[in-house]
Order: sequence, then C-alpha cells, then structure tokens
Amino acid sequence: MPVDPLSIRDAWSKIPSPGAAETEFERFTGKRMERILAIVVAIGSAALGAQALIAAISTISAADAAHVTTLVVVFAPLAAMLLACVIGRGVRVASGVFAVAYVLALAAWPLVVDPSDKVADDQPWIFFLVNVGVVAAMLAFPVRVQFAWAFGMPFVYGYVRLVQGEFSREFWVTTAFDVSFTLILGVVIISLGWMFRSVAAGVDEARGRAVASYAAAAAAAAAEEERVAMSALMHDSVLAALIAGERAEGERARELAVAMAREALTRLANTEGAVAQEGSDEPVGTAQIVVELRRSLSELGADAIVEERGGIGLIPGRAARALVLAARQAIGNAVSHAGGRGLHIVAEGHGDEGIRVTISDTGSGFDIDEIGADRLGIRASIFARMAGVAGTAGIDSDEHGTTVTLGWERA
Repeated sequence: MPVDPLSIRDAWSKIPSPGAAETEFERFTGKRMERILAIVVAIGSAALGAQALIAAISTISAADAAHVTTLVVVFAPLAAMLLACVIGRGVRVASGVFAVAYVLALAAWPLVVDPSDKVADDQPWIFFLVNVGVVAAMLAFPVRVQFAWAFGMPFVYGYVRLVQGEFSREFWVTTAFDVSFTLILGVVIISLGWMFRSVAAGVDEARGRAVASYAAAAAAAAAEEERVAMSALMHDSVLAALIAGERAEGERARELAVAMAREALTRLANTEGAVAQEGSDEPVGTAQIVVELRRSLSELGADAIVEERGGIGLIPGRAARALVLAARQAIGNAVSHAGGRGLHIVAEGHGDEGIRVTISDTGSGFDIDEIGADRLGIRASIFARMAGVAGTAGIDSDEHGTTVTLGWERA
C-alpha cells in the first residue's frame, strides 16, 4: 500500500521537541494505575461497607443516639469515598476524610458501645471497616503515612476491644487473632499499592526517555532535511541567478538575471515560512534555547559564556528554532569578522511571554547600509528568519563593536 509523503511529513512535524518532551510529558501509566486502584478499592470497600452496614442496622435502634451518630460519621464519608472512586474525581480528599473520620469513630467506640456487651466472640460492625480505612489511607496519603496507618489501625482496634472487655482473658484471645489478621492484610495491601505505583512510575520514566530520544532524532532529521533543501535551493536558484548574471550581455539578459536574483533571494528568505522546514511547533523551554546556544558556541569553536537572566518559560518551537538559527549566524559572523573578540551572549527570558537574546563583540564593526543586497548572512539568516516567526532583529554596530539583538514576544 503506497504511503503519502505529505502524511509522513505531517506526522513527523508533530513529534515534540526535546524541551517539550521534558516539561509537558504526561504520566499516562501512573494516572491509569491510580484509576485502576480507585476502582478496585471502590469494589472491595463497597462489599465490606455493605456487610458492616447490615450488621450495624441489625444491632442498634433509632433511640440509640450515640450509635446512630457513629453510623453517620463513618458511613457518610465512606459513601463519598466510593462515589469519588467511581467517578474518578476528588479521590484523595474523600479518602483522606474517611480515613481520619474512621480513626476518630474507632477511638470513641468504648464510649458508644453498651458496657454490658462483653461477649468476646461478637465482633462489632466497625471491625469490618478496619482494612477499608487502610486502603483509604493508601489512596490519600504518602507512603510513610500509609504504612503507619497499616500498622497503627489494627492496634487501635485491639486496644478499643480490650477496653470494651475490661482486658479479660477471652477478649485477649479473640482480639489477638483479629489484630494479627488485619495487620498482615493491611501491610500486604499497602505493599501491593506501593509496588504497582513504582512499576507505573518506572514505565512512565522509560517512556519519557524514549520519547525524548525520538524527539532528538526527529530534530536532527529535520535539520538534515533543511540542509538538503537549502543546498538544493542554492544550487537551483541562487547559483543559477549568479551564472545568468555573469553571462548576461544584453539589456534583456541583464533584466532576466536581475529577476532571477530577486526570486532566489525571496525564496531564500521564505525558507522558514514552510511548515516542512520548521519542524515541530510544540512549546520549547527557554532553558533549552540556552543549551542550544552553548552547543553552537562549541561547534563554532568560540570562547564565550551564555549568561542567563529572567524567568524560564515556554515559547513555540518554530520561534525557538528560528531564534537559535539566527543567533548561530550572528555568532558565526562575530567569529569570522571580529575574531570572536569580546564575544558575549545574554539570554533574557520573560516566562511564557517571550525571550530576548543579545550577541555582542568588541570587533571593528561595520556599516550595515553598505552590505550588498546579495549578502544573505544578515538579511536572510537573521532578519528574514526572525520576521518569518513574527520576531524582531536589530543590529547596532560601530568602531567599538557590534551588538545583535533577537527577540520574540507572544502576541
């Protein structure tokens, strides 16, 4: 089946830049794991909650105000937690509220229970929710607090039961069994939750590295594609115009050569206007621009420091790429024509609103008005490139040196 080259190019252009891959990468697996845990907790807690509710209703009467109050304090937050787990919103808050409310209700249990009820084999309805309180802590709290809840909750229940039974021997036996069972189960639940979350975090991290590597490869491929396209443009348009101008002998031939030269310059200045030549427009961090400037210095063999100022933000990928390429041209000019003397670069970020890059040297300077129209290093590679992304470019040069100012601001 033939593949449309335009479709491939469009898909290639949507690969995020390296800066965007680090700043805007979504925890896909981690969020999916949290959703799965919430659903599982909702199912298990609903079963245990229904069991506890049936036991509670069968053992209390409407006149027993303390029991009714405890029932509301426990089951109202539990119902809210189950609803939050099902709809996937407010899970952490609802689970935290239930975990705290259940601990308070459990601690107050000796004040609620009938003092004459001292049958050790009759487990109170509140016992069925001990591990529900543990899983609620798993959804709401950090790992250390989760384990504290898993270890502490069974012992709180055990102490409450012993207080209810006045520390009699019968209560010691049954309570020890209940505490050991809930303790082991609670620790297992918290450990499984921690393990699943760790695996999900590892998958997200590996996926993030893979996407960043793929984005870097895409950027390199886009740069190579631009180089090939620029070479073809130079060969097909610029060199053809130069050859035509050299061979022009009559007035008509000279006019044709001038027209060819104008068309070649226009095409060269507009090379950044095509999406295929611009690469991805995914947001790029201004910190990534500083990294690219330092890389350009290293590749050009220049000895200078890139000074960072202002706040770090995000700007569109096309604007960032145009700014880096224009700055690279300005650095190359400073190295070629000023020997790199006094080369100084300042990158001043304005958060998400824009960035300004200043390249200055202490060379002998030049008169920008004397630059021929056929010289493309400044007109096409700096001015036209920045204009193509709605940016600004300015050059201030005299006998004391040259300063090139490049800027982009969000409209």
